[in-house]
Amino acid sequence: MVADGKIDQDTVQEVWREYLATGDVPEFVNAPWFSSKRLRPFFLHIPAEPRCRTCFFPFEGLGGKLMRSFFGVSPAKMNPHICNLCENFLTRFPGGVEVELTIFFADVRGSTRLAEKMNPTQFSQLINRFYNVTSSILFESEALVEKLIGDAVTAIFTPGFGGQDHAKVAIESARKIMKATGHGSSSAPWVPLGIGIHTGRAFVGSVTSDLGVKDIAVLGDTANTGARLASLAAPGEIAISQETAKAAGLDADGINVRQVELKGRQEPVEVWVL
Repeated sequence: MVADGKIDQDTVQEVWREYLATGDVPEFVNAPWFSSKRLRPFFLHIPAEPRCRTCFFPFEGLGGKLMRSFFGVSPAKMNPHICNLCENFLTRFPGGVEVELTIFFADVRGSTRLAEKMNPTQFSQLINRFYNVTSSILFESEALVEKLIGDAVTAIFTPGFGGQDHAKVAIESARKIMKATGHGSSSAPWVPLGIGIHTGRAFVGSVTSDLGVKDIAVLGDTANTGARLASLAAPGEIAISQETAKAAGLDADGINVRQVELKGRQEPVEVWVL
């Protein structure tokens, strides 16, 4: 597995595949002693909720304070339902793996026009509210939030984070986000959103620049397609691919199905608009 201080790519892929499929790391990964799987039942009894869904480390109360002080444990960046140890170990295994997942993009529609009508502080407050509401719902659905950037939120749903029905969970999350932002109510939404969702294979892994900057990224045509679907969605629309509709077991009755041109695709694609 390790030669001359380097980890072979088969091991890297095994680690990432296990993590994304189950939300846990393989037994052979050299984790800190206090994160041993044998100790998890013990940590489960230390107050208080919430806690890491994998390691059971508490985040709040006296237990949370002790975990932060002695072991540096805190909620992870991509999903505060897991701990930073679960997330940080991935940087020890540079690379990644191709997996089946559902990718989610939520975009503020007409953000340029909105910004023109507000001062910079007001616009930043609106975007922060959008980030908070959207991320909260995604976290509750066990998604991994890949990034908050500009006027968009990107997340992924995998079997280990969202379950085997991750396509269906992503759609349910999108509906909740639309409702939480005021779409479908008698008054105008407090922020206009378009959402794109696509299911397929993508590369998920850690990326590193020559300057040492590390991040976790989702790359490939699946990610590009999800972003393009979001760009097609009008305010209040959830644009999902045929692949996502099939994976979620959706019935086309009463759903607006369109044939659209996507940049980079030679043939029109079928898009289901909710």
